[in-house]
Amino acid sequence: QVQLVESGGGLVQAGGSLRLSCAVSGRTFISYAMGWFRQAPGKEREFVAAVSRSGSVTYNARSVKGRFTISRDNAKNTVYLQMNNLKPEDTAVYYCAGKSTYSSDYVTPNEYNYWGQGTQVTVSS
Repeated sequence: QVQLVESGGGLVQAGGSLRLSCAVSGRTFISYAMGWFRQAPGKEREFVAAVSRSGSVTYNARSVKGRFTISRDNAKNTVYLQMNNLKPEDTAVYYCAGKSTYSSDYVTPNEYNYWGQGTQVTVSS
C-alpha cells in the first residue's frame, strides 16, 4: 500500500513563500511520476505541477509558471513544491499524487493512482 502525506501548508501574506512536502511510503517511489494539484472551494481540482520519475523533466500549469517549482528527492521518497510570490488566488487545498502509468498525460487527475489527504494553503491580500 502506498501512502502519501503532505505537509508545509499554512497562512501566508501575498508575495510570500511556502514549501510543501509530500512523503511517500513504500520502496517503489521511483516507479511513480508525481504531481501536485489544488482545489479551491466550489472549484474543480486543477493541475499545478508534475515531475518525471527521474526528476529530470517537470511540467507546470501556466498560472504558476515562474513562481512554483516542483522537485523530488528519490533517496528520501519525497516530492516538494516550492511556491514563491504567492497570490490570493493560490488559496486552495493542495494535494500530491502518484502516477504509475507511462502515459504522457500529467494534467488529468484520473491519470493518478494515489493521493494524499491534502494540505491547506491560504494567501491573504
